[in-house]
Amino acid sequence: MERVPATLKARGGPTAHKLPAVWKKLRQTHQLLVLALPACIFVLVFNYIPLYGLIVAFKNYNYRDGILHSPWNGFENFKFIFTSSDAWVITRNTLLYNVAFIISTLIVSVILALLLNQVSKKFIKFHQTALFFPYFISFVIVSYVCLAFLDMSHGFLNTILSWFGKEPVLWYNESQYWPYILILVNLWKNAGYYAIIYYTAIISIDSEYFEAAEMDGANIWQQIWSITLPLLKPLMILLVLLQVSRIFFGNFDLFYNVTMNSTLLYPTTDIIDTFVFRALRVNGDIGMASAAGFYQSFVGLIIILLTNFVIRRVSKENALF
Repeated sequence: MERVPATLKARGGPTAHKLPAVWKKLRQTHQLLVLALPACIFVLVFNYIPLYGLIVAFKNYNYRDGILHSPWNGFENFKFIFTSSDAWVITRNTLLYNVAFIISTLIVSVILALLLNQVSKKFIKFHQTALFFPYFISFVIVSYVCLAFLDMSHGFLNTILSWFGKEPVLWYNESQYWPYILILVNLWKNAGYYAIIYYTAIISIDSEYFEAAEMDGANIWQQIWSITLPLLKPLMILLVLLQVSRIFFGNFDLFYNVTMNSTLLYPTTDIIDTFVFRALRVNGDIGMASAAGFYQSFVGLIIILLTNFVIRRVSKENALF
């Protein structure tokens, strides 16, 4: 056992000071640590331990040998994605849709939160419920709500077009309309959820800031621009970073159910997740699915590191790490 030099002991060296300080800190925070323990165990069991399954992406997996004993096959599973003729289309669609979702959701949800902060407190529960409700509706139900609007024969939009003497539109056959439709559906479903988060941050801002601004003659727009938005900026950056981390993951339910899996819409609605699902339904190859998941996770990690790096260079205190 390494002995601590007598001179260090005499001077109160690192061993003499650090260990008591650590135990003192643990004693001070042990209640918080106990509260955090279930969440830590949950993350460890469901997020970190399953990471060993990443090796399936590099194996020719078969059920008889299992994960550990299936033969290695290098990067053969990744060729499934990169040698496909649809590789560029699904990569482009996945990235551009997520960028559009992140930007549109950020802008609309912040506006909704600011409006929510201005409405009468008497009806605040009603507005919160109305905004929050779409978030809990299944995409299967959402797909039939969209069908009620877009159906060729009895859809609401084609009925309106017929009132003005216009020809009906085959919405599920013409792909050029779907980038706008999917962005609108995503906004309707998720903007309210994020608006409630931003609203809770707004009402937690110290009212003395607004009272001082009113005394200085600031109107409501000046208060929003100079007080509310700057104080919301750290939360906005955090939520955007969390969404950016999944920028290579598409919402399978949205793109599969709402489009009714119409093959004619694939040029503008096919993403990595739906492409892999169709391929697995035909091939049943778990190694290919793992390779696609590994590819999405790796690129997502790189993107969030780059985004955090840029934010750190611009505003260090708002960076995630």
